[in-house]
Amino acid sequence: MRQDHVQIRHLENGDRDAVARFLDQHWGSLVQVVHSTVFRPAELPGFVAQRAAEPMAGLLTYEVRGDVLEIVTLNAAERLAGIGTALVEAAVAEAGRRGCREVRLTTTNDNTDALRFYQRRGFRLTELRPGAVTRVRRIKPEIPETGRHSIPLRDELDLVRSA
Repeated sequence: MRQDHVQIRHLENGDRDAVARFLDQHWGSLVQVVHSTVFRPAELPGFVAQRAAEPMAGLLTYEVRGDVLEIVTLNAAERLAGIGTALVEAAVAEAGRRGCREVRLTTTNDNTDALRFYQRRGFRLTELRPGAVTRVRRIKPEIPETGRHSIPLRDELDLVRSA
């Protein structure tokens, strides 16, 4: 893993346009639908990862509901550089500061890289929602039928880590 100096900071209102461009580039949309909830990540709180030559090397957005901090999006411009890990650790620390008992996120059945990444960082699989992505397509029809590694994209999986 490459360890360039990465600075993590809270997302600020002045970042919103850059965040929207980053999300559109990495997600192809400014709207995310997870567990049938519509999120607009560019409007959520979050963390920005910066490096000297890269003002937005990564981004994590989240929502707090009760005592749960839910990670809505996580992207690193470069993989295996420690950016995603630093962003996740910032979110876990934020959850602790806010008195949350857990950090939660949802991914899809095809996202084997994310499943590996999160489990290696202390997250545990807690729920499988068979057919959830199929149902979400009614809200967001641009979700493809086939995901990463040519795996049919159908199900949502929740992962949780104690704060």
